[in-house]
Amino acid sequence: MSALATGLYKQDMAAAKRIRPLDLFTKEEWDYVSRRSDLMGLGMVIHCWAVIGLAMAAAIWQPVLIILAVPIIGARQLGLAVLMHEAAHGGLARNKGLNDFFGHWLSGAPIGGSLKAYRPYHLQHHKFAQQPEDPDLVLSAPFPITQESLRRKIIRDLTGQTFFKQRYNQFANALGHNIRPGKSAGNRMQAAREAAVPFLITNGILLLFLSLLGYWWAFFVLWLLPMATWNMMVTRLRNIAEHAVVPDHDDPMRHARTTRASLLERVFIAPYWVNYHCEHHMFMHLPFYRLAEAHTLLEAKGITPKMEVQEGYWGVIKSAASKPMTVPAE
Repeated sequence: MSALATGLYKQDMAAAKRIRPLDLFTKEEWDYVSRRSDLMGLGMVIHCWAVIGLAMAAAIWQPVLIILAVPIIGARQLGLAVLMHEAAHGGLARNKGLNDFFGHWLSGAPIGGSLKAYRPYHLQHHKFAQQPEDPDLVLSAPFPITQESLRRKIIRDLTGQTFFKQRYNQFANALGHNIRPGKSAGNRMQAAREAAVPFLITNGILLLFLSLLGYWWAFFVLWLLPMATWNMMVTRLRNIAEHAVVPDHDDPMRHARTTRASLLERVFIAPYWVNYHCEHHMFMHLPFYRLAEAHTLLEAKGITPKMEVQEGYWGVIKSAASKPMTVPAE
């Protein structure tokens, strides 16, 4: 456990432990890093779509650039998920209507997400992080796994199998299939519809827009292909890096991981400061665009060695795939 025991408390017997901000920051420091900016929050949504648009334009202009555009766009599609995640915390704009519109229709819906369904789910994850009640525990509990197992998962991601399975299940649930009868059956079907219908609407608008420009094929090659391949893989890497094989499920400084990312990793794997996940769980209302500054302040105070911080995604992946293969007995 962390030596900063005085900064810990429990919301209830099952909830994950928390750290009080002023145990680590001065009031002036906290006021600075917790300051929200609508320009930064909403601006990042515009930035995300601008990067996607420029990557599409470059690949349309020179089709040889498709090989580069696909991972760039796929990473920015993860960026849209990151921005929906921020909206779930109310962090895109102080006005709830603007926050939810940008977080749902311009971030979550185009990639098949529903802010309304995601918000209570995600806040439960924060309340019970790495505890048995954590709804995301299924994503981290199986790790470490073998290298062969991880290789198979990544192949499924990059060949579109994961995407097809997710979309098939989403639309089947929206139609009432694959849902067992019970008290929550109607709610689950409604939640699936709240994601599936906006997904069809926003993707239909994007297809229409590209078709009117004379590049209908770009919707399939430069939007759906990245979503079905690279986005699936980097989403998996994000999930692994955030909570898999963390050293202490009961320590608020060590039940989530910050991964120090290089410039290339930020471009192709970890957009919009998503790699600062330990800081995000320590102080979940910090704006995402202040997480790096919070990390720098904590590092200057000598706090980061007590946190779960790793250098680069490759090291995290190796740790997550460190389980030895079982050799059959002769």
